[in-house]
Amino acid sequence: MGCSTPGKVTPGALSPSLPARAACSLLKLHHGAGSSLGRSAAPRALQMIPLQGYESPREPRALFALPSAQGPLPAPRWPIECEVIKETIKHIEWIPPEPEPFYQPTDHPQLPMGEEQGTIVYQLNPVPSSSCFTRARAGGAPGPLSSPAATLESSQDNTLLFESRFEGGNLQKAVKVGPYEYVLTLRPDLYTAKHTQWFYFRVQNTRKDTSYCFTIANLAKPKSLYGKGMCPLFYSQKDAQSHGIGWRRIGTNIRYYRGGSGEESAAFRLSWSACFPHDSDTCYFAHCYPYTYSDLQRYLQAVAADPARSRYCAVRVLCRSLAGNMVYMLTITAPSGGAAKRAVVLSARVHPGESGGSWAMQGFLDFILSAAPDAQLLRQLFVFKVVPMLNPDGVVVGNSRCSLAGRDPNRAYRTGSQGSFPAVWHLRAMVERLLAEREVVLYCDFHGHSRKNNVFMYGCDGGRDGSEMRLRERVFPLMLSKNAPDKFSFSSCKFKVQKSKEGTGRVVMWRMGIANSYTLEAAFGGSTLGGRNSHFTVEDLKSLGYHLCDTLLDFCDPNPAKFQQCLEEVDALLRQRLGSGQSWSDVSTSELESRCVPVVTSMGTVTVALAAVVFSLTQHQRSESPWGQKGQGASVAPQLQLRRRKRFWSRRARNAMRRPNATQWSHSGDPVSVAQPTSACHSGTRSAFSPTSVPQQPQPSPSVPVPTPRGREEAEELHGAVPGAHTTYHRHSTAMATRGAISPISTSTASSQQGRARPSPRGTTAGLSLRVAAAAAGCGRRPGLTALRCSACTRH
Repeated sequence: MGCSTPGKVTPGALSPSLPARAACSLLKLHHGAGSSLGRSAAPRALQMIPLQGYESPREPRALFALPSAQGPLPAPRWPIECEVIKETIKHIEWIPPEPEPFYQPTDHPQLPMGEEQGTIVYQLNPVPSSSCFTRARAGGAPGPLSSPAATLESSQDNTLLFESRFEGGNLQKAVKVGPYEYVLTLRPDLYTAKHTQWFYFRVQNTRKDTSYCFTIANLAKPKSLYGKGMCPLFYSQKDAQSHGIGWRRIGTNIRYYRGGSGEESAAFRLSWSACFPHDSDTCYFAHCYPYTYSDLQRYLQAVAADPARSRYCAVRVLCRSLAGNMVYMLTITAPSGGAAKRAVVLSARVHPGESGGSWAMQGFLDFILSAAPDAQLLRQLFVFKVVPMLNPDGVVVGNSRCSLAGRDPNRAYRTGSQGSFPAVWHLRAMVERLLAEREVVLYCDFHGHSRKNNVFMYGCDGGRDGSEMRLRERVFPLMLSKNAPDKFSFSSCKFKVQKSKEGTGRVVMWRMGIANSYTLEAAFGGSTLGGRNSHFTVEDLKSLGYHLCDTLLDFCDPNPAKFQQCLEEVDALLRQRLGSGQSWSDVSTSELESRCVPVVTSMGTVTVALAAVVFSLTQHQRSESPWGQKGQGASVAPQLQLRRRKRFWSRRARNAMRRPNATQWSHSGDPVSVAQPTSACHSGTRSAFSPTSVPQQPQPSPSVPVPTPRGREEAEELHGAVPGAHTTYHRHSTAMATRGAISPISTSTASSQQGRARPSPRGTTAGLSLRVAAAAAGCGRRPGLTALRCSACTRH
């Protein structure tokens, strides 16, 4: 937001968020008596007439500043499709006196009945997924509220009364299928038909010491921490008022499983049983500790009202969201030495259903704004730019992942427009300006994770950068694991930059020049480190903010001993993965985490490394990786770590495959024809791609995509490490069109079947081993490069 010279006002100095009529009321052009704009009389000087409620344009902060400590908070703005109850929902903070262990699954009783056998006791009018956001207002939909909940017939009616029309709430429908059994349906993210994970709802008319069974029937993710012992969160209003007890874990018979037959057979279900502690209580269930937009505003209001903290914390508004809610930005630093300071950028809650990120952010703010000596030192060394809630609209309406644009904001950092993703666009613009002024030593975006326990980070590997920068992105997470050994798991960290994550905040900031760019993932469940096996509490999540500050001081310590020690530890860990006989110049570090060599065949993506490994793998060769990461610990053909990569075919490549006489390239780079004479490969034996026989006459073979230099390089690495991975490829026009996977080789008699081969089934482990064994002879021209399928010889 710009500001003109004092005493003058220009249209550019006014915030675009002010209505046009407000801007017009700030300026009036005064002429002489009887003059008009059309006359040539020189106008008088511009005279400012302040708009009531706003200060001078010399103070741009007043246009969007927080209200005074005594004033009311700005009401959250809702889409006009949303009904909102008038009650204000508040919860107390509470730390359980004992750790809350994970639930230990037992034999489950009979699965709950489907909702088609019950009575609807709560239902909201759904927002069509094909619609889009149009406008918002404070308080949501105008007019009187509807009555989605069932009406109690008498005082003896034990039906629960559900409600979710409050800030952050999410429950679409409740069906009573038994006296104390309910099937629940969550509302997808607004203006979408998916992303069902976050739930937060209220129940009333409870009965004490009665076992109730709840089943959420439309969860989206196939895996969840509920399958590993995570319990839902529960809050009792009477317990909070009388005993000071807040959110706690509750539930028995917890089960996460795929739904049965019906329209939503692909959805997953969560079932649990619970007993309420009081009769006629008001209780809440939630996926994670709720942290609403109003909670953030109350916290920032308290910061602004504190004379000590407000001296080094400036609260501004980065922008307004689509609904008009303010996206706040905090600048935290000591008053002196601003020009020489480096910067740290932190953000949270781009995914509204990951409320643990907000608690971790509040823990960071609590510490960095405190009088602790380390906090004072950090404020003297750095300028902190903090955006504590990037997606306030999604938080307000109770979304799991999306904003009101109906898309994931954490995939819009690279291409998202200002109109669709204002917070993301302005954050990136702010970082660009910051990078022009000073070095940004760290960017970290706080998230929550629903499938893995503990806390971990995703970073960005520099690939084949010079040795000076190699492995340095791993030092900060390793230091954090040492400072929080009972919460942070370095073995769960990953640093590979995947194509599907190019639009995320950490990757875009990394490409902008921030070498230490991370996503901090805090599990919805808890920790399995140090013998804990218990859920995270609010205090655990808030402590992550302190540990981040502590690690930042270690990371930037002028004495390089700590940094060098961690760098050597990371180097030693990765060298164990690399194996003997190779150097760092041979391989990218990110490939060690999930290493695979893709080989493009005319039938799709086939990993020769996988074939070689299956051939040589024996049970005693399996061992845990030094990083202890599941899926990466098998010590197979010792230098290789495997991962399949999906091949996306271009139109040009698909057309080339269909041409009967095309051109492809040999290992030497020379174009050769693919039409070949009869050879041993085409002598009537079964094809390597199909269990059926092929005709004994020569068959023209379509062309395949030209291997990239990257592909040649990886293939050379593979065959240097595993010479036995020399595989014979048989190509036939029909089999290639099927683009199936490798199937077992067979020596059965031939049958022509009108010159066509049936599509082969997906290959098995045994089939892969047989292919490698049958390929021992190899190619006579270039045995080391069989993965590229030399087109100049007749054995391929």
